Amino acid sequence: MYHFTGHGSQNYPPSCLKSSEPTQHQHLFYINLYRVFYSVPLNFSDFNFSHQSPPMTLMTPPPIDAEEDEMLVPHSDFVAPEGPQPMEATPAEAPNVVDAPTVDDPPSARFTWTIENFSRLNSKKLYSDVFFVGGYKWRVLIFPKGNNVDHLSMYLDVADSSTLPYGWSRYAQFSLAVVNQIHNKFTVRKDTQHQFNSRESDWGFTSFMPLSELYDPSKGYLLNDTCIVEADVTVRKVVDYWSHDSKKETGYVGLKNQGATCYMNSLLQTLYHIPYFRKAVYHMPTTENDMPSGSIPLALQSLFYKLQYSDTSVATKELTKSFGWDTYDSFMQHDVQELNRVLCEKLEDKMKGTVVEGTIQQLFEGHHMNYIECINVDYKSTRKESFYDLQLDVKGCRDVYASFDKYVEVERLEGDNKYHAEQHGLQDAKKGVLFIDFPPVLQLQLKRFEYDFMRDTMVKINDRYEFPLQLDLDREDGKYLSPQADRSVRNLYTLHSVLVHSGGVHGGHYYAYIRPTLSDQWFKFDDERVTKEDMKRALDEQYGGEEELPQANPGFNNSPFKFTKYSNAYMLVYIRESDKEKIICNVDEKDIAEHLRIRLKKEQEEKEQKRKEKAEAHLYTIIKVARDEDLHEQIGKDIYFDLVDHDKVRSFRIQKQTPFALFKEDVAKELGIPVQYQRFWLWAKRQNHTYRPNRPLTPQEEAQSVGHLKEVSNKANNAELKLFLEVEVGQDLRPIAPPEKTKDEILLFFKLYDPLKEELRFVGRLFVKATGKPIEILAKLNELAGFTPDEEIELFEEIKFEPNVMCEHVDKKLTFRGSQLEDGDIICFQKPLKVENAETCRYPDVPSFLEYVHNRQVVRFRCLEKPKEDEFSLELSKLNNYDDVVERLARHLNLDDPSKIRLTSHNCYSQQPKPQPIKYRGVEHLSDMLAHYNQTSDILYYEVLDIPLPELQGLKTLKVAFHHATKDEVVIHTIRLPKQSTVGDVINDLKTKVELSNPNAELRLLEVFYHKIYKIFPLNEKIENINDQYWTLRAEEVPEEEKDLGPQDRLIHVYHFTKDTTQNQQVQNFGEPFFLVIREGETLAEVKVRIQKKLQVPDEEFSKWKFAFLSLGRPTYLQDSDIVSSRFQRRDVYGAWEQYLGLEHSDNTPKRSYAANQNRHTFEKPVRIYN
Repeated sequence: MYHFTGHGSQNYPPSCLKSSEPTQHQHLFYINLYRVFYSVPLNFSDFNFSHQSPPMTLMTPPPIDAEEDEMLVPHSDFVAPEGPQPMEATPAEAPNVVDAPTVDDPPSARFTWTIENFSRLNSKKLYSDVFFVGGYKWRVLIFPKGNNVDHLSMYLDVADSSTLPYGWSRYAQFSLAVVNQIHNKFTVRKDTQHQFNSRESDWGFTSFMPLSELYDPSKGYLLNDTCIVEADVTVRKVVDYWSHDSKKETGYVGLKNQGATCYMNSLLQTLYHIPYFRKAVYHMPTTENDMPSGSIPLALQSLFYKLQYSDTSVATKELTKSFGWDTYDSFMQHDVQELNRVLCEKLEDKMKGTVVEGTIQQLFEGHHMNYIECINVDYKSTRKESFYDLQLDVKGCRDVYASFDKYVEVERLEGDNKYHAEQHGLQDAKKGVLFIDFPPVLQLQLKRFEYDFMRDTMVKINDRYEFPLQLDLDREDGKYLSPQADRSVRNLYTLHSVLVHSGGVHGGHYYAYIRPTLSDQWFKFDDERVTKEDMKRALDEQYGGEEELPQANPGFNNSPFKFTKYSNAYMLVYIRESDKEKIICNVDEKDIAEHLRIRLKKEQEEKEQKRKEKAEAHLYTIIKVARDEDLHEQIGKDIYFDLVDHDKVRSFRIQKQTPFALFKEDVAKELGIPVQYQRFWLWAKRQNHTYRPNRPLTPQEEAQSVGHLKEVSNKANNAELKLFLEVEVGQDLRPIAPPEKTKDEILLFFKLYDPLKEELRFVGRLFVKATGKPIEILAKLNELAGFTPDEEIELFEEIKFEPNVMCEHVDKKLTFRGSQLEDGDIICFQKPLKVENAETCRYPDVPSFLEYVHNRQVVRFRCLEKPKEDEFSLELSKLNNYDDVVERLARHLNLDDPSKIRLTSHNCYSQQPKPQPIKYRGVEHLSDMLAHYNQTSDILYYEVLDIPLPELQGLKTLKVAFHHATKDEVVIHTIRLPKQSTVGDVINDLKTKVELSNPNAELRLLEVFYHKIYKIFPLNEKIENINDQYWTLRAEEVPEEEKDLGPQDRLIHVYHFTKDTTQNQQVQNFGEPFFLVIREGETLAEVKVRIQKKLQVPDEEFSKWKFAFLSLGRPTYLQDSDIVSSRFQRRDVYGAWEQYLGLEHSDNTPKRSYAANQNRHTFEKPVRIYN
């Protein structure tokens, strides 16, 4: 999915989370408290770079059949911030040299690396020992604390890449795994394939698995602080991905990936290849004044037009901009199903009131009927609902028909679950769904992801699941149809496209198999690459399940090698046979509005012209000609250092074989300077990184061709030739022939500085004798500056400006040669500052002004509470220290105490504040505050504290929610105490702030997470390690009844819950959990009385509540006569959060956002289209 880039790229990898629902970090009853520590981007300067080589073993299984995975990126020490991020494309090197593997070495092998003392590793990155596969040297590279992400990062590396010959290349399929040492089936394994070369000598997964899971001992990945890593590597013949011409090979083109948009690409290709849909998009009204980036219809029309008529892959940036997405959205992987619904809803809305209104409904909308029918009385309740897609179960179903059978399965409502029918009371009933009609285009979303209660996480279902080429939904006498269905419509469907997800729950890659005309020929649309495929690849190989490979090395291992197929169908699109002529219709240029055709043809022509210019670039030289006018225009405005920005001067595109003399004629025509008055100088890049005119062209050089001259002058081998055009003028200001330059003459350039105005400008250039002295040209310089001839001036040489400014005083009495001046050097001069102006002038001389210009930095300050809004800007210096910055900020804010300001740096990738603020004097300079890995920001966030920051840093701040014993209120209190304080100190502090039911009331502090109580904090526990960022701290009075528990009494957890009808009746907790004392022999009826009184629920509402004993999320409903205590085990109740008394009722409480105080990295942003 990603655009790949090689080692040393300045970009950074994405971290693609794929989950359509939030994952709840719940806890299993048989393990210790599951503590989740979410890491922030690491500063690797804190680590020692010592390398260790733990023991490892090597064994050889048969080859693996790897699929591409969304997470594939070279590691290149880069950063993924609080959210996924992009890679930039760099063309892979041509595989000139392909290493030939030796015959004896196996082409496939498994390498096992046992890493001891894993949690104590201090190195940023760690390499395994070298192992051989296919005759090549390989090694595994890991970042134990993450490659600037909160995941383990792991890559396969070519061990000898630095010593291989130029142009080397090798291709491998491989998987990397972290072994689960408790349950092998929970081993995390990811596979991919890559063509390794000098630019991309390592490849793998920056976000391999969350560090919180890896370092949790109860999860099984670290046993005795030992981690086991496996690498299965299969060396394959080299595949030249880049030379494939999709249009030529297939007649279709692909879509470029923006970073994590393969899910969108596969959906867009599917929609595009429904011609009726494409025609409707073309007919949506747009105007020539619309801009694609601000109009979804125009952006989609433009995209579809380019897919139809372009010869190369098409970019999607205009479309995502029209969605209102920023860069960050494009690098956040979302869910195909969600994007499909949101996009269709948005288009449906945009089509209203147009000629294509209703198209989305006509194509995709079907209807089903939900019914409940009483068995013993004549009562039936029905409700008609529409759908644009159907979600089908994969788990427990062998194929699509089995899923439809399950969809219409009849549920019996009886016993405790009877149906309350109007006028009939509680009744036995049957409940189900039947279809009224199916749409012409049937979209089936396969539920490949679900919540696993035992593992307490989202998992991907890779089970085998078959789908037919033809789908008959009238089967078995219309068993899926309701009585109202129109039986004259034949619901026979043919498969049009298969969207595939390859990978796991934390990341993966999407692509699509489509047969655009419903012929036997299938095509695979994989981002930019389109290939022809057969039916077996599109259907059979996307069923999922396990595959057994033939034994490749029988001498090593006689057991068959099975592996789970992580690539499988995720969404199916069927087209009804009776509608296919209408849907697979002809779409041509007459369907496209004329203004759109003109606009897009012009775009295509411009693109073609650029492509042509690029293709012919080797035949041309770009000559950039700088003149005195450019220096006058730029110095002091656009630039201050050196002489000119070559990108802003006149350029000429000249064929390489053109004689230079002909080029001079072009210059004469363009600039009005006769050929005989032109003298050209070559520029040279000096060792100190300055760029200056170096020498004039010789007559012999001017007699050559442009191309030859470029080769002579330019060792960087780019297509540009940079020249300075010297034009001398006479007294009438007309050009004259340049005087002959002798070896003793030096061409110097002069800048004038005005310290009162703080201005620098170019005033001219002069030829001087190397043996002459500056004192001899002072009158001339005064003339250039407009001063009186005898004005006293000071001279400075501008020597360099990177990485530091170097500007030195020039001795007016020393010869130019003695001052080591040469052609192209720059002299800055000024009047000396008068004493009366010295105090008011910030930069009294040239060196101080240039130092200021070099380091000045305009910083945009934002209030941390409003992180999207620039509040004000201040001009600072990159060399300002911490105190300088906060003092300047305090002055602007009229704040007396600068130490009450706390600053937070900006994350350039997520465009958000970094999670951790800057500590008091925690960075040396402003430049450090603005640095974000390989980028520099100009944004800082500030907040004004109520106490000085140094004092605050010595304190621990906790937000505690106090639940009043008798009043129905919750008040959040901020507690600040020294870090060495205990929970007892927190409670004592809280007692001074809250209203107690009686003066002697005892308080306790609880840890609440997702509506469950996980812990009662001991009074002596230190608060330094308590984290209130991800779970809620709740304080409450200890009820009197809990203080005097009898030997047979139970203290149990009581939670509210409801069942999510859209998620297989999955239990969802909500509301405030609480403890309850259960007496020996007490019935549910007695317990209910106490619960109703405690919660003050009205009788009518309470009568609808159901009560259940829940263990691991599975409810067992209780009768009023049941003895409640018999259900609960005798054990430490504070570890019993997964066994509780559940109160089932509707959730009428206002929805609260738990993202604020649960892990903010856990949840994926929902797909939003803003425009």
